Amino acid sequence: MKAVLCKSFGAPETLTFEEVDSPPISAGKIKISVKAVSLNFPDTLIIQNKYQFKPELPFSPGGEVSGKIIEIGEGVKHLRVGMRVCALTGWGGLAEEVVTDAMRVLPIPDSMDFSVASCMLYIYGTAYHALKDRAALQPNETILILGAAGGVGLAAVELAKNMGATVIAAASTEEKLKVCAARGADYCINYSESDWRDKIKNIVGNKGIDVVFDPVGDALAEPVVRMLAWRGRYLVVGFAGGEIPKIPLNLVLLKGASLVGVFWGSFTEKQPHESLKNMQELLEMYEQGKLFPYIQKKYSLSETPQALNDLIYRRAIGKIVVVTDKNLVSLPQPKPKYAEPILKDGQWVFNSPKDLFPFVGKELGVSEWTTISQNMIQLFADATGDHQWIHLDQERCKTESPYKQTIAHGLMTLSLSPQWIYKIYTIDHSQLVVNYGFNRVRFIQPVLSGSKVRLRCSLKNMEHNNGSYTLTHSCVFETETSEKPVCVAEWLAVVM
Repeated sequence: MKAVLCKSFGAPETLTFEEVDSPPISAGKIKISVKAVSLNFPDTLIIQNKYQFKPELPFSPGGEVSGKIIEIGEGVKHLRVGMRVCALTGWGGLAEEVVTDAMRVLPIPDSMDFSVASCMLYIYGTAYHALKDRAALQPNETILILGAAGGVGLAAVELAKNMGATVIAAASTEEKLKVCAARGADYCINYSESDWRDKIKNIVGNKGIDVVFDPVGDALAEPVVRMLAWRGRYLVVGFAGGEIPKIPLNLVLLKGASLVGVFWGSFTEKQPHESLKNMQELLEMYEQGKLFPYIQKKYSLSETPQALNDLIYRRAIGKIVVVTDKNLVSLPQPKPKYAEPILKDGQWVFNSPKDLFPFVGKELGVSEWTTISQNMIQLFADATGDHQWIHLDQERCKTESPYKQTIAHGLMTLSLSPQWIYKIYTIDHSQLVVNYGFNRVRFIQPVLSGSKVRLRCSLKNMEHNNGSYTLTHSCVFETETSEKPVCVAEWLAVVM
């Protein structure tokens, strides 16, 4: 088989590309026919003898692969030959075949391309462990992500947005920041510009940054620690910038802040069950269209030195992948499995119900203003039999009502929701939409006759069951004359 070999520690140019024997298998191991290898920053360190793990020479770098199982060692019960998998190998992956511990292997769905699968474990595993387990990132918190255009940085951007945070992405070029914006970043900061700190302060104000995600280190570290909010968390993810920073601990004391180490490799070994749960959740997010790694370029095995240099000199945006079949290098990056909606006359048009999955946790839109007329109130009163004077008797309301005019029935405001939502979005290929009604309704203030009301709608949750999709919409009813909403509610619908 062909393999990239490190025979002596040094720069990528010292690597060789040779014919070697297939690696032997033993108990508890599996052998994978490698299809794709995702390169990560530790791959650049391990060939220079600068990483925590130091394999014996000669060895193949490459710690994250995807492919098919071709052989199973004694005692392995949960995997089978022919299964499509991704795996953490530590090293050895930049070869046509690799042997690794069966417990470091994860089956992948048939819908997942091998190049995508090779990118799922390390960057998303690290970013999710950092945000979920180490920072306990909360909705509406502000997070600053340094090196945001790198593989783990873009993964953090995607995940932080899915967790409901406000994301400030920081990178060194405008080209990189455009990719961050496309992945959902709320603000983009170019830290090669002299005023980058002032721009961040203008965003966060006196409150500061709740969480800093830092895979860069070096000279960027101390300035962002100074911008932490009270009880902020600074995540130490890596040192791609070169120097390991020295943080004045008085800054941590004064802010009640935490410096939090993120070492995903040790997490997977010391807390395997929690790590597996995280990976299952990440695969579910992929299936729902919430995650999709950005692959900038693919290389053949023989082009590995060039690929590693692109990482070292920070020319890479997102992920770069080495594929074992050179015919796959020219294939375009696989596209997300969900079709993008079309914006037509202010309305989102989705191709099918499943295409809504990427919008879970996001705002779908805002309806146009609707004037609540007295005639509308009268028609609703006649339809429901609710003829209370507070809704209908305009003269009496002038003297006896605290609002000095009639008010709409609360249920009438809710009844307008389907009309408004259908104007915000529609689904082309759906057979049936059943409106199930409302959940957790809270009326905050009355809707006065003659006032203008609109609906702000987000998709809170979506579940797929036996061919149908249950959608939970978060509805906020706004009036033109008040900053407070008039009502908040959850609207439930089933789409087939």
